[in-house]
Amino acid sequence: MRKVGSVVFVGIGITLGVHLTQRAKNYIEQADVVFVAAADALVEKWVEGMNTDVRSLQVYYQEGVSRKVTYAQMQQAIMAEVKLGKNVCCALYGHPGVFALVSHKTIHQALIEGYHASMEPGISAEDCLYADLGIDPGTVGCAHFEASQFLFYKRVIDPTAYLILWQVGIVGDKSYKKLSTGHQHRELLVKLLSETYPLSHTLTLYEAPTLPVNKCRIEEVRLDELASAILNPATTIAIPPAQAFIENKEMTKLLSNLC
Repeated sequence: MRKVGSVVFVGIGITLGVHLTQRAKNYIEQADVVFVAAADALVEKWVEGMNTDVRSLQVYYQEGVSRKVTYAQMQQAIMAEVKLGKNVCCALYGHPGVFALVSHKTIHQALIEGYHASMEPGISAEDCLYADLGIDPGTVGCAHFEASQFLFYKRVIDPTAYLILWQVGIVGDKSYKKLSTGHQHRELLVKLLSETYPLSHTLTLYEAPTLPVNKCRIEEVRLDELASAILNPATTIAIPPAQAFIENKEMTKLLSNLC
């Protein structure tokens, strides 16, 4: 039997006011408590207009404090309200399941402890990137990596597909405490990428707009210019293919025998 109390994570999208689904809006309006996390204070103010009890999760972020600790504090705060028997809604920037460790861990905890928990999708920065850069991931393929993880572990890069790197503004941060990293960290990223791509290869710095009056950032730079470029917390790198497809002749021959 389910315990009294529930939590639902909804996505409010990237751009203020235009990405929210009606279903997510209903959850926000009907919740007993709403927790909200958005990079822009105006977005949080907008959510506050939909419910009388809205609490910001941004207050838990502090320079010098590990994000692991921050996320644990957020999870504890959310579950405390669920355990009081309240219907809790957590409205997160973008998609609530994309680069959002708190949502997955909280839902897991709630379900294990016998509470109802669910997630409603939202428009993510990835969705905006495809639209603004005109990329169809089904054309040549598309690989996505968190930038620091891309440095920490050996990953297979396919130069015939798009490579998308997220959270490049904090690339190389092993402490989980920094809000940004510096030139030397980015030089290491360039060094790794240069093993696959020529330094003259052009890539795109992308940032989706958070307000309808703003434009997205689409800035092309060469790989050898990347370390000196302005990289914000919201900056994503999109690297186009550097090589054409290489035909798998053995498989093509096997397939032709099936025709």
